Order: sequence, then structure tokens, then C-alpha cells
Amino acid sequence: MRKRRVCIVTGSRAEYGLLYYLMKEVEADPGLDLQIIATASHLSPEFGLTYRVIEEDGFAIDEKVEMLLSSDTPVGIAKSIGLGTIGFADALARLSPDVLVLLGDRYEMLAAAQAAMTSRIPVAHIHGGETTEGAIDEYIRHAITKMSHLHFTAAEPYKRRVIQMGEAPERVFNFGAPGLDNIKRLKLLSRPELEEALAWRLGKVNFLVTYHPVTLSAETPAIAMRELISALGRFPEAGVIFTKPNADTASRVIAREIDAYAAANPERVKAITSLGQLKYLSAMSLVDCVVGNSSSGIIEAPAMKRPAVNVGDRQKGRIRAASVIDCAETSDAIAAAIKKALSPEFKKTLEASIPPYGDGLTSGRIKDVLRDVDLGGILTKKFHDIA
Repeated sequence: MRKRRVCIVTGSRAEYGLLYYLMKEVEADPGLDLQIIATASHLSPEFGLTYRVIEEDGFAIDEKVEMLLSSDTPVGIAKSIGLGTIGFADALARLSPDVLVLLGDRYEMLAAAQAAMTSRIPVAHIHGGETTEGAIDEYIRHAITKMSHLHFTAAEPYKRRVIQMGEAPERVFNFGAPGLDNIKRLKLLSRPELEEALAWRLGKVNFLVTYHPVTLSAETPAIAMRELISALGRFPEAGVIFTKPNADTASRVIAREIDAYAAANPERVKAITSLGQLKYLSAMSLVDCVVGNSSSGIIEAPAMKRPAVNVGDRQKGRIRAASVIDCAETSDAIAAAIKKALSPEFKKTLEASIPPYGDGLTSGRIKDVLRDVDLGGILTKKFHDIA
């Protein structure tokens, strides 16, 4: 019998890291044929040409969809979505997959979902049902849910929300967050190994910082970034590892602020375009606090028993462990939250904090469903009304 063709789309370094073990599971299954489409920031020199990492990991990229414009304005992002839809339409016509796998809520995934919808290709969506009220990702995530046919959520409340949106319960699976598979399966770098990889020495106290644009905020991201940098400046003994933002509206403003801060403080600040999952999680395991507004502070940090200071509203609505400290986007609030995270009293609570996003065995479960689910008639969706 012909192998079932499973096509996985990846558009950024962060989401590739979450998909890595699912890609390995699909590739190793004799009943499945893995197809990979790389797009968006993977293909951009500005964001590190990270498609090369995929190839260095031994995967063959079947299609590359160029869609990023040089502009990061709202108009530029909207045009990039349009270019992506055109590119995905051509790529999917050539590959003819049996099912398309999309993770998350970025605009390149929206472009892929639209192309799959009109091409009559079933979509399997990972991380649906979540809420992030401070970003346009909120709209995109729910839009992709309604264009999808199989749903793999990261927690039981998210499963209920997807069903609340009218999706058939038998097609919604709560298997946890695939990012936790990396924690369970990767052999992380030691402190000397990480320092060698970064060509930089950690301090006595260390922070891992990732800040992305809050795309629904009326404030310029430069102001929020300066508040964050001001707060970090109150801890002059701390080493700071910055990872730069993804390709979003106004991301370049944030990247410039990070570069300027790193240039002014080379001994204690390291700014990196793309760490990759191994170095990122290794850094997370060694630092004293994760700071910023990335989902990794909500999902991965609690699983690694690391305190996370979640800044602002970008992740508002997501389920949190007790190890996550929320704060406003002001220097005073951020500094106070970091002090709390570093306090001996708070550190004592970390071991008892329960991560809410699964057990790190997600990828294999998703692969089994992709292999075994009956795709006959799956394109016809009946709205499921909650009694």
C-alpha cells in the first residue's frame, strides 16, 4: 500500500524545535512518508537562514516557500501572508500530501491553512484552543482551528475550547505540548559546553530573555523594550542571554534595542539571533530566571523547574504553573518580579510546582493518530453544538 504522505510546515527556528521529534517519528514510521515545507524566517538571512539547521539535522526539505518582505509594518505582514498563500498553493499542488500539519498561530501558518483549505487537503493543527489576548496570534490560532480537521491540544481546557468552537470531539486529542519532548529526550549541554558554544561566559546570576512584539498593543515596542532593559540594568551582576524576536510587526525595533544594549555591555550581555532548541533549553536549565513574553516561559520553563517572569499581556489567557510570575511592562514591575523569582522563598516552591502541559511523550502520540486516523470524508465538517 502507498505510504500516507504527512507534510509538516515550519516557518521559524522556535517552532521547528517543537516539531523536531514529531518529524523524526513520522520519518521513522514505515507507514508514513514525511514531507517538509520550510518558509518565512527560515529562508531569511536576517533571521539566520535557519533552514540550514533542518538540513544539518538530516532532514530533506521538499519545498521552500518564500514569503517574507523586507518590511515589518502591518502592510508588509499582510502582503507576506498573501505571498505565502500563493507559494503554498503551488507547493501543495506539487507535493499532494494526504494531511498537512501546522503548529501554532503565526501568520505563515494562516497562509498555509488557506492554501490547504482551497486545495481540499486535511489539516492537523497543534496547539489550538489557547488564548493570547495581547497578540494577533489569538485571531490566527482560532481561524486555523476552524480550517483544520484534526486537533492536538496541549491541555484539557484547550481541548474543551476547541470543541466549544464546534469541532467534533472525536477529532480533538489532548496529548500535551510537543516542546516538552525536547526536555525529556535531548541531552543538554553542561555549563562549560554552553559557554564554549556561545563564546561567552555565564555570570554568577543569569537570565534568559526573549521578548516579542505585542502586536495588539497601541504602544511602540521600543518603549516596552527600554523598560525591560532598564529593569535588567538593576541587576548589574547578572549575565543576560538575549534571543531575538521572530519576524513579526515591529520586530526590527526590538532587535535594534537588544543589539545596542549588548554592544554597550559585552561582558554581561549576549545577543543571539537563533539559539536552536539544544542551546536554548541548555541555557534555560542553567539560568536563574527566564524573562520576557515568550510561550517558552509558560510551557517549557515550569517543566524545567525554572522561574519565569512573564512581562505584559502577550501571553494573557494561557494556563500557568505557580512558577510563572506575571508583571506589567514597566521597569519597576519587571525588577520586582525578577527579585521575587530570585528569592530563596520562591525558589523553594519550584519543585512543588506542577507543569500543566503534559509528560513529554506528545510527538509519538500525534504520529500514531496521523498514521491510523481514517481520512475518508474528513473534509466534510459538521458543527458540533454543545448541549
